[in-house]
Amino acid sequence: MKQAQDYLNSKEIHFSQQRIAIMDYLMKHRTHPTVDEIYLALSPQMPTLSRTTVYNTLKLFAEQDAILTINIDEKNARFDACTSPHAHFFCTQCGTIYDIPLPEGQDSSSLSNNPELKDFIVKSTQLYYKGICPLCKTSEK
Repeated sequence: MKQAQDYLNSKEIHFSQQRIAIMDYLMKHRTHPTVDEIYLALSPQMPTLSRTTVYNTLKLFAEQDAILTINIDEKNARFDACTSPHAHFFCTQCGTIYDIPLPEGQDSSSLSNNPELKDFIVKSTQLYYKGICPLCKTSEK
């Protein structure tokens, strides 16, 4: 929890017990959870926590660049505590989202340096892949 509190301080986000718990969950569970997954995991220990609080907290974290909102799954927004440049892979069979390192020398700023974007102001870039993960591929055989 101390790491989550320090991280929120570094992002100049006023913290509460609920905000610290949500950030701590994201830092410890690298599963790219949804609002509901976070709520269901934390609500037994925090009876006053609501889905609305989780949603609003995640929205605040994303606005302050403390987390990434991933829109790889058409059904739910997912959240990632890792804000360093990387891609995501979404398994269309099991729904797991994997972090994928970018090739050496490539980062989100190099992706937005496309000459076609010269007249645009790029605020964020998301690179993701969809397909079948190694575990599902193996189970198909």
